[in-house]
Amino acid sequence: MAAAKRHALVGLLGWMDIRQRYRRSALGPFWLTISMSVMIGAIGLVFSTVFHTPIRDFLPFIAIGIILWTYVSNVIIEGCNGFITADNIIKQLPIPMFVHILRLIWRNILMLGHNIVIFPIILIAVGKPMGLISLLSIPGFILATINLTWVTLILAVICARFRDMPQIVASLIQVTFYLTPIIWKPETVSAHAGIYLLDLNPVYHLIEIMRAPLLGQPPTLMNWLVSAALAIFGSLFALYFYGHYRRRIAYWL
Repeated sequence: MAAAKRHALVGLLGWMDIRQRYRRSALGPFWLTISMSVMIGAIGLVFSTVFHTPIRDFLPFIAIGIILWTYVSNVIIEGCNGFITADNIIKQLPIPMFVHILRLIWRNILMLGHNIVIFPIILIAVGKPMGLISLLSIPGFILATINLTWVTLILAVICARFRDMPQIVASLIQVTFYLTPIIWKPETVSAHAGIYLLDLNPVYHLIEIMRAPLLGQPPTLMNWLVSAALAIFGSLFALYFYGHYRRRIAYWL
């Protein structure tokens, strides 16, 4: 793909986005880390009391859950405007449009890198070790990002045509947050409810293949199979969908 050959441009644009967002700020993107730390601490203390769960177990769970959810939700929400915010570049320069999708993915990976430093600090604070099983989070992250890429590509095309879609997607993301075990643990739901909230929830599987290894547990076979199937069939459909409408995107912007 032509966009893959422009990886240097993708990296440069992603860095520029981060620098522009925190221009003239003393701490720069580390404001993200500070605000995320405060939010995790507050939510962890409150919900560990509400759910009567020891803070030593609950704080790492909710910390990595919120960090990963922020990455997933930001990619999807920003992806809705992936082509819209780049309309001037698309209309004036012969750059592959998929570069703009990779650009926002890379930008959010950089932001995730700033936030993820919170997690090992929390593990040290609560006295929990991180074993070799945590390395499974690397293929989990890659697989989840592949899924986010095809979802973002489809949404960017649809939202370029229908400008009300970003608001609809943002609302659906907010609902999904409460339906996915981010601030509540999967084992707290009944087997019947788990079919709908866990087994049939693709976001849960994507989060779990990244989160479970970092918490010292291997993801289930179902987590891997669902995530892999989504990556394969979703990517194929996204390529077909994008190829079919690619020439119309510039006229929609």
